[in-house]
Amino acid sequence: MSDTHTATARTSAGAVTGMVDHVLALAATWPGRDGRPVHADGRVHTPHKAIRRTADHVTDHLAELEARLAGQRTQPDHWHASAVTTAADRAPFTPQDLDEARSRLTRLARIWANRLDALTDEQLDRSPGEGWSFRELAAHLEESVHYADAVGDLS
Repeated sequence: MSDTHTATARTSAGAVTGMVDHVLALAATWPGRDGRPVHADGRVHTPHKAIRRTADHVTDHLAELEARLAGQRTQPDHWHASAVTTAADRAPFTPQDLDEARSRLTRLARIWANRLDALTDEQLDRSPGEGWSFRELAAHLEESVHYADAVGDLS
């Protein structure tokens, strides 16, 4: 693997791992939050919903990436996304919830980083199948900070 490829792949991997680091830094201020929602951008946001939506977004695009690499059609998701706020989303956010979020999101980010680091620049930029290139997908995942940013720093 060339030094140029390694640096480029790390940039794409860093988009995902950096997003997760940002989300978890905000989430570290959420324990003790009583579950009352924050209203922003015409939607309802809570700590649990921010973690759920971040994990769903990362998982959805990971499934897309893997299907495309395998030469398969992507499977559409049927999540209600941010349009729905569940009863579980409104639960108090505890230190144990933060531990769960850290485990879940850091593992998902590591899977993304490992996969992106294994791809060539050609695969990152001219990815198989329909849709954004894998480099563009990684950059798109950075937008997942929106959910945590909407909740904000609650310290």
